[in-house]
Amino acid sequence: MEKLLLLLLPVPFGIGFLTPGAASEPVPGTVVFSYTDPAIVESSGLVARDDLVVTVNDSGDSNRIFTVDPATGDTVGVTRWQGDARDIEALAPVGDGEVYVGDIGDNEAKRDEIEIARVPFGRGDQEVDAATYDLVYPDGPHDAESLLVHPRTGQVFVVAKEFIGRLYAAPEDLAEKGRNELTAVDEVLGIATDGAFFPDGEHLVLRNYGQAAVYTWPDLDRVAMVDLPPQQQGEGIAVTESGEVLIGSEGAHSEVLRVEVPIEESTEEPTDGSPAPTPSPDSGEAVPVTAAEDRSLWPWALGGVAGVAIIAVLLRSLRPRS
Repeated sequence: MEKLLLLLLPVPFGIGFLTPGAASEPVPGTVVFSYTDPAIVESSGLVARDDLVVTVNDSGDSNRIFTVDPATGDTVGVTRWQGDARDIEALAPVGDGEVYVGDIGDNEAKRDEIEIARVPFGRGDQEVDAATYDLVYPDGPHDAESLLVHPRTGQVFVVAKEFIGRLYAAPEDLAEKGRNELTAVDEVLGIATDGAFFPDGEHLVLRNYGQAAVYTWPDLDRVAMVDLPPQQQGEGIAVTESGEVLIGSEGAHSEVLRVEVPIEESTEEPTDGSPAPTPSPDSGEAVPVTAAEDRSLWPWALGGVAGVAIIAVLLRSLRPRS
């Protein structure tokens, strides 16, 4: 029993960081459509472009993406490309009528490298020879489900799916041959399952299974935190060209919802005496990828300290009495 309790020791710290600060009441969600295609059973990545929605199944599927008409929920095109998928988890818009597909999942943290492929989407089925790029972390393998592309620079970012999430930046110019080394940028939302930039290039949104957080770019100041509507297994998030936010879920015939997510900082004075966030500077250039700065972890620490105290009491109660 003591060994079991010790194994649980890190859990309170993770939970404390997973919910970093108070979120607002759940935002309302409006159903846009439901997938009608029985082949879409584990919708993970989500992109909304050109009045179409693009999605991809989670691990276990082949190299293919689905283009869906949101007016009906019907699949209107499937794109396949070469190679064998290992653990596809994410999509991000890039170029005209194309997406990056992120084969970036790594539940056991054993992959030497992850891969993204540049794939066209649209109406009609097609098979393509896609450009692929290998990415490698600077600090060892990580599991990830979030892939983002800056709308102005085209720079690629990956978010590690961990209790303390971390954003990694790819080189601005990706090379098809050899490895492209990622650089750690900063800590972000824990257990992130997807993310996207807003059209202004000055804000991005990340989600986990129940919440969404909005950050300025490139400062990564968190300006909003909202609870999302309940979903079977909410994973995907997309931002349209007009700035609307869509969220998706795994499951057969799952729904895609439209939600209102604020991207502006509150104009009210903070009640805890902390200074208001500084507005983000212009974000037209690629982010300078330097060593990540330390950020406040007091919610994570508070949850951890409480958990340690509880475990200590339990351990004391298990000691044999004389």
